[in-house]
Amino acid sequence: MFCPFSAAGATADDASGRPAQRVTNVVLDATACVSYCAVEPVSSAGSPSSLGPSAAGFLSRMKIWSSEHEFGHPWDTVIKAAMRKYPNPMNPSVVGVDVLDRKLDNQGRLHSHRLLSTEWGLPSIVKAILGTNRTVTYIKEHSVVDPVEKKMVLSSTNITLTNIVSVDERLVYTPHPDNPEKTLLTQEAIITVKGVSLSSYLESLMASTISSNARKGREALEWVINELTLTRDNMKTAIAAASVEDC
Repeated sequence: MFCPFSAAGATADDASGRPAQRVTNVVLDATACVSYCAVEPVSSAGSPSSLGPSAAGFLSRMKIWSSEHEFGHPWDTVIKAAMRKYPNPMNPSVVGVDVLDRKLDNQGRLHSHRLLSTEWGLPSIVKAILGTNRTVTYIKEHSVVDPVEKKMVLSSTNITLTNIVSVDERLVYTPHPDNPEKTLLTQEAIITVKGVSLSSYLESLMASTISSNARKGREALEWVINELTLTRDNMKTAIAAASVEDC
């Protein structure tokens, strides 16, 4: 695994005049599929900035979480479930879903923009650290379904508390390369905590929450697939019964 922020290692100042950033202290945990990236300001000469830890405006910490999962269902089945994922009993934290826009482009790909209302359920200590009592947060989500290439890409990011923490998530659904009757899900989340105390604690907490929600999300898809299958079977049974009565 690599840190996608390695490009931030450029030493020249960026267009805004702020010091460029350099990724340091990258530690890979192959078991958990997690990498930790502590980001500190660097001067244009490439050496660590002398601004020190008091320069909270420039200091942020990043954590990258990623995973892979195989569904024992064809791609079409999984995508139908993904489009009908909410509401479900596994993700009660998602308390609202609004479709803002949905359209087909000239290549036949379906683009969807949604706004999700979620209940983070933050512990009291975290609320104190963040300086907020807000519990409901909003997430913007954009997905693209390509039926020709058989690929769905879903990207989401929070639009609440962005001055403190950002969570950028990307999910990709594709047919399994070795078995078309299976679907491969690759998932990555980038957590950025900005200028708050106990940032490493918040990173770990957010990563743990994302990991738990990802597991629940996969369980939710299986639940939706099962519900769709039951509905289809019930419809077949009802149609068959009606045909017998007509005879």
